[in-house]
Amino acid sequence: MDVCDVLRMNGGNGDYSYSNNSLLQRKVISMTKPIIDDALTNLYSAMNFPKTLIMADLGCSSGPNTLLVASELVNSIDKIRHKLGDAESPEIQIYLNDLPHNDFNNIFLSVSKFQKNLTNQLMANSSSSSCYVSGVPGSFYTRLFLRKSIHFVYSSYSLMWLSQVPKMMNTNKGNIYMSTTSPPSVIKAYREQFQSDFLTFLKCRAEEMVSGGRMVLTILGRQSDDPCSKECCYVWDLLATSLNDMVAEGLIEEEKLDSFNIPQYTPSPKEVSNGVEKEGSFVIDCIQVTEVNWDACTDNNHSLSEEDAQGYNMGKCMRAVAEPLVLSHFGESVVEEVFERYTKNIKISMSKEKAKLVNVTVAMTRKE
Repeated sequence: MDVCDVLRMNGGNGDYSYSNNSLLQRKVISMTKPIIDDALTNLYSAMNFPKTLIMADLGCSSGPNTLLVASELVNSIDKIRHKLGDAESPEIQIYLNDLPHNDFNNIFLSVSKFQKNLTNQLMANSSSSSCYVSGVPGSFYTRLFLRKSIHFVYSSYSLMWLSQVPKMMNTNKGNIYMSTTSPPSVIKAYREQFQSDFLTFLKCRAEEMVSGGRMVLTILGRQSDDPCSKECCYVWDLLATSLNDMVAEGLIEEEKLDSFNIPQYTPSPKEVSNGVEKEGSFVIDCIQVTEVNWDACTDNNHSLSEEDAQGYNMGKCMRAVAEPLVLSHFGESVVEEVFERYTKNIKISMSKEKAKLVNVTVAMTRKE
């Protein structure tokens, strides 16, 4: 699996698009706003009323959340400027980054409306900040920007995705991710791939960011020291169960399942802080762990009972995230069956217990 070619959220605006199934991710963005505001306040103060600000959203995906983040960043700067008594609005450049197969067209079609709405908001506050938006395709595990050019970097629910599927000495038989039944060598391979990728990410950003620049990262993670804990692996275990059932029924080849592994790693706060300290270019300002319930993805679908709506919407949320991976590996003929079973398993699980996702948010400053 070439991750750069297949790792993307479902594009467009269809029923299973990421655009229409990212309420949970939006909830996480809103939860981290105080940390973002604090980082931007410290940045703005340290820069002594800057005339220009260059920001980047790494792993921006597409849909309403992308430009929501951009809007929040601009509005936050505007409020900070007023609070600190700065009379002149800075010009703001926001770079939106994701892998080349991301649905950038959907973003670009929305930019003019975003800029118009933003202008109206700022005019209502007697402000006149100019905001320019650009798309930057490419892996954030490589250099993306000019040296010492970026003031603020933001990323939400992206850095748990790895640059590649870990190279494993043993087959992760019957599993598609880390599991309690995975060989120790598989767990080791996943951990080492994350450590290598995170180090690379930090080194690239260290070259691109100005001294004193700020970065806020929210990563799908875990609180436990156990990388196979239920809090981070359960959502993939349910997909593995669906695929194993289809293998048992002869709908999917066993060898095909055994060669499929999700390129993701959900780190603990300790692993994140250790990675930052090891790379050495940043000082951690704060690190916070939060939780979000699976039912945060549930919309107001009145045609279903509350219980059915929870499972149905979480199923659509996960389909928007995982379908490109499943499609590229198993083929189009089984996709509908896979996600029908997966959604059913999610629904059963949510009827029995209140499942949660864990978020690790870290704010840091580029050393002088």
